[in-house]
Amino acid sequence: MKKNPLADLVKEKRRSAGLTQPQLAAKAGVGLRFILDLEQGKASLRTDTINKVLFLFGRCLGPIDLPRDEA
Repeated sequence: MKKNPLADLVKEKRRSAGLTQPQLAAKAGVGLRFILDLEQGKASLRTDTINKVLFLFGRCLGPIDLPRDEA
């Protein structure tokens, strides 16, 4: 499976906080299935729900500028 930086970040932060997946789900106010999908790198997840989880670790999703070729 392709590496997913978001999935890796959430998994690493959860583990370093000493939380199980059910504990993280409860703290973030999301379902356990969502945490499982997030940590497995599922491509189609709601960004507002991802941000509920990331907020616990002082992070959030947002737009970033990508380099573009000047044509």
